[in-house]
Amino acid sequence: MPSSATSSSSSSSSTITHIKSPKKFTVPDLVSHCTFDIRINRHRKQVTSATKQWLFKGDNLLLGKKRDAYHGLKAGLLTAMCYPDAGRPQLRVCNDFLTYLFHLDNLSDDMDNGGTISTADVVLNSLYHPRTYQSSARVGKMTRDRPLLSFYKRMILTCSPGVQQRFIETFDFFFQSVTQQAIDRANGSIPDLESYITLRRDTSGCKPCWALIEYANNLVIPDEVMEDPIIRSLGEAANDLVTWSNDIFSYNVEQSKGDTHNMIPVVMNQHGLDLQSAVDFVGKMCKDAIDRFVDDRAQLPSWGPKIDRDVAVYVDGLASWIVGSLHWSFETERYFGKKGRQVKATCVVDLLPRRA
Repeated sequence: MPSSATSSSSSSSSTITHIKSPKKFTVPDLVSHCTFDIRINRHRKQVTSATKQWLFKGDNLLLGKKRDAYHGLKAGLLTAMCYPDAGRPQLRVCNDFLTYLFHLDNLSDDMDNGGTISTADVVLNSLYHPRTYQSSARVGKMTRDRPLLSFYKRMILTCSPGVQQRFIETFDFFFQSVTQQAIDRANGSIPDLESYITLRRDTSGCKPCWALIEYANNLVIPDEVMEDPIIRSLGEAANDLVTWSNDIFSYNVEQSKGDTHNMIPVVMNQHGLDLQSAVDFVGKMCKDAIDRFVDDRAQLPSWGPKIDRDVAVYVDGLASWIVGSLHWSFETERYFGKKGRQVKATCVVDLLPRRA
């Protein structure tokens, strides 16, 4: 925070007040605001173990500190809470993808826009042409590994064409948005709030995860139903809560690295707020997103008994993502290290020093 000076013309001396940079901040209690039931898939341990074997074999994509970080990530817990009713094979596919998505997120943090474009080419070609595309890139190997290990090849065995299309299209949006994020990072630019929200809904990677709700629960929902304004609004509200709360929880680590692709600095920059006021501002937006989801859920149209049942399962899946991501954020070591449960209880975060 910059220092400010005040002077008085009626006094021969000037009083200078230095505003100290904050040492800590308080996160909003979003867990208490979210009243959805939290459930954990019974196949969590087996699937977590299988995904670890998939990641750590072969050319060893994760070594040393990266492997330790994976264990602290607890991706298997997140998957189990977000897809609580999935069968074991489906949960395994979802866990492989979420683990892979975190890997991509870590890679993209260190990439320029050229790097994200080349990575997107490899990944998306692997998905659009899973049986014919060849690449020597390591990121490509994670996507199109041998048939029994490739999450996408396993996914397309049972999911509907509509789900496949939604998965690939939204994953494409993810790469387009992280490319723009890399450009903003290189330019040192901070977008306005409206532009940031639009971009963040894709950089979050939530949209392909929503397609996996359909896959994990063997749902067949017509495209026109998925395009209904209420269904789209429910997905957007869930995306906003997961994404904006993540910006609050990840802010400390990101500010220590000088990363400004986060809603907190966006709000500070646009509204001239201090850190705590910006956190409170975003926290209010998160609570509003939960309330918006609840309101939309009460206004679901009817498409007939069979479709209504599948839609109810899909919307329950979105609710599981909301509550699951909130609780997982304090269990993983990704945001608060070993202090996650302490932060959950006290809501107080000690700011990390800025890296040189």
